[in-house]
Amino acid sequence: MVKSIKLVCERLGSRSGASTVLRLSNRLNQRVAIVLFGMVAAIAAATGPVRAGSSWQGVKTEVYGSRPIEDGTGLISLKAPYRPDDVRAVPVSIDTALPAGGSIKGVNIFVDENPSPLAAAFKVGGTRSRMALATKVRLNQESFIRAVVETNDGRLYMVSSLVKFAGGQSACSAPPTGDPVEIAANMGKAKLAAVPSSKAVSQASQKVRLDVRHPNHTGMALDQMTLLYIPLRMVSKLEVRQGGEPVLEMDGSITLSENPSLEFDFHNKGAETLDVTLKDSDGGEWRHAFDVGPAT
Repeated sequence: MVKSIKLVCERLGSRSGASTVLRLSNRLNQRVAIVLFGMVAAIAAATGPVRAGSSWQGVKTEVYGSRPIEDGTGLISLKAPYRPDDVRAVPVSIDTALPAGGSIKGVNIFVDENPSPLAAAFKVGGTRSRMALATKVRLNQESFIRAVVETNDGRLYMVSSLVKFAGGQSACSAPPTGDPVEIAANMGKAKLAAVPSSKAVSQASQKVRLDVRHPNHTGMALDQMTLLYIPLRMVSKLEVRQGGEPVLEMDGSITLSENPSLEFDFHNKGAETLDVTLKDSDGGEWRHAFDVGPAT
């Protein structure tokens, strides 16, 4: 773990279009970077509304440096509602289909104007040219949602979609739903369900949805009883394995919705269970084994 990390928060733009960018003086792995984005979310929340897309260049530089990002149109399909019904849980789906010979190393989801713009970073197990992913994110204001796919030969491809904000309370400062005692009692529970698919999105033999019980506290929501801020406690890591082999790993953030859900497809390699490990920023860890049956 990094011993000494210096964070410098730099305000860019005018009063009506400011954004907060983290500058990390150490070379950090992506997992640590996501956690740090969440830790300073309260600072980022102090900025005013910004124009959608105005923060992307700063975010891009922080995550990818000077690496070129190519247009992913035709390779990546990103779906997100233009005007979501619930900004606390905006559905986002990503289907990737690379040309023959290409393979997916990872997929990052961004919500540009959120306090923690890197919503989730996925590392894909095995050698796959096609994959389907879906999750739900919080939307703090009007923003582009982006998917950046990295291939195993180091190329980056991106697509984006503008999502409007209808007004009201920003999702990252919205209080959690449900009774706090019940939330604590159910934290870390999970269930896995098969998802029927009408089209062959990938070569994977199975598609599933994982639903996790976790408040994914942002650190910016007020407790409605005490009027104190609820401490940050977010889903920081999710690992899915089959037969000991990695299927999918996710580094999370406060931008993921409360009670995160993750839909994905995978190659069933014969082991009859998917082993799931969930970790959060408070040191919580939960393990589950789900029956998926033999390969068909």
